[in-house]
Amino acid sequence: MGEMSSFQLGVIGALFLSVASSVSIVICNKALMSNLGFPFATTLTSWHLMVTFCTLHAAQRFNLFESKPIDMKTVVLFGILNGVSIGLLNLSLGFNSIGFYQMTKLAIIPFTVLLETIFLKKQFSQNIKLSLLLLLVGVGIASITDLQLNFVGTILSLLAIITTCVGQILTNTIQKRLNVSSTQLLYQSAPFQAAILFVSGPLVDQLLTKQNVFAYNYSPIVLAFIILSCIISVSVNFSTFLVIGKTSPVTYQVLGHLKTCLVLTFGYTLLHDPFTDRNIVGILIAIFGMGLYSYFCTQENKKKQADPLGSQMKEKDAAPFLGPQKEGHEVKNLNKDSLV
Repeated sequence: MGEMSSFQLGVIGALFLSVASSVSIVICNKALMSNLGFPFATTLTSWHLMVTFCTLHAAQRFNLFESKPIDMKTVVLFGILNGVSIGLLNLSLGFNSIGFYQMTKLAIIPFTVLLETIFLKKQFSQNIKLSLLLLLVGVGIASITDLQLNFVGTILSLLAIITTCVGQILTNTIQKRLNVSSTQLLYQSAPFQAAILFVSGPLVDQLLTKQNVFAYNYSPIVLAFIILSCIISVSVNFSTFLVIGKTSPVTYQVLGHLKTCLVLTFGYTLLHDPFTDRNIVGILIAIFGMGLYSYFCTQENKKKQADPLGSQMKEKDAAPFLGPQKEGHEVKNLNKDSLV
């Protein structure tokens, strides 16, 4: 019982850290890009990852966590995949309207469900699917304003959806099957994510903004916001791996849409962004869908705990916001830490 309570507290802490840090970095980056005119999002992300790695390296040297070696091929491919997915999401935003980009983000949940059902043999109940549909409808109402299609943008969005879903599924799977913590996985993969974005970031940003990041005039206030953004990003990157490892990729995406609702709300209250009745209705529907998702997941986990043998035979994805997740099949292969 004590172990279960400890797990619940860990999940709650991870979720809170993820929401708080993500909303903070969105507000910081919005001020940096919209108000101060620094448009180089992909390059900024590479700096985030480099600062994250340096922070984790310092923490490891002070013995705050133990580094665990992971098969190099697995780590390199995983890091490159995550770096590419970030670049594709930024390109998707650049080549599409805001509305179509929001549709791309919404499509990640059903595509993740599809991939986990086909390749990981996970089963999602009708109640879970209904709550996810309600969530997506609410976020769509609140955030989608226009839908302008073009061929290049559509292809980029499809590639972004695929790489993002696979990357998040692997984030969960590697931690579970190779018995590594979120910190250990992030520490091993961050250099490769940073490297791919450090090389491609300036090119992607120049393609999207027609400006050169190295020719930009960095004022003291811009540098201060860049440093602040990098500091917050350490918490964002850490909590992302932590949440996906403790719950599931689908739960992480649900949490992401909660962040979208909070950002819209904070944008109205703090930055005086336009806010309509449609935004309010959409946010309320989305929050109701999140509540149902968490409730149904908790109920299904209780059933698993009551019938552990049945849950091993028929594994379901039930990773609630506030409930513990049982692993149906724990693979312990410490001699060969590789998934690729």
